[in-house]
Amino acid sequence: MQRTDGQERLRAREDRLRELLLAGLSGQGAAYRTFLSELSAHLRAFLRKRLARLPDEVEDLVQECLLAVHNQRHTYDAAFPVSAWVQAIAKYKLVDLWRRRAAQELLTEPLDEETDILSSADADAAEARRDLNKLLDGLPDRHRLPIVYVKLDGLSVKEAAQMSGMSESAIKVGVHRGLKALAARIRGEG
Repeated sequence: MQRTDGQERLRAREDRLRELLLAGLSGQGAAYRTFLSELSAHLRAFLRKRLARLPDEVEDLVQECLLAVHNQRHTYDAAFPVSAWVQAIAKYKLVDLWRRRAAQELLTEPLDEETDILSSADADAAEARRDLNKLLDGLPDRHRLPIVYVKLDGLSVKEAAQMSGMSESAIKVGVHRGLKALAARIRGEG
């Protein structure tokens, strides 16, 4: 089966981005800057299509995606396409944007005068806290403590490390693996 010109261009773009990223990961700063620059143009196009009604959000989201790519660059697996890895990051950032916008819209809607909402919200929150504590109790301390300190108590990674006696990298790994384990348990896999 022959490739079309469009497929060839996509393959060439993919190869170039992969080559630049790998060079950047090996310490070539100029290649990494070029990677981020070229990637930003691709992200911009990807996000413009999805945010046609919110053009003012595109540039902010491009920057959020680039920052996430930079912060997560150590997770890139060279066996997979760069575009798939970046697209997953961009999709998560899009979902975050939609959640923020939905939350803002909810905050601008007036509340009814009924007070039932407050009592049921308190009961729901208490029930959710019990469920969360049950899930967390099933995790080993190396996963549970980082989640509690960083995600629930709002401590910085450094503060959580000091509180727990763990290293900062162990805190980061503990949060990541703990959240992954919680997600698996919620899905019924663990």
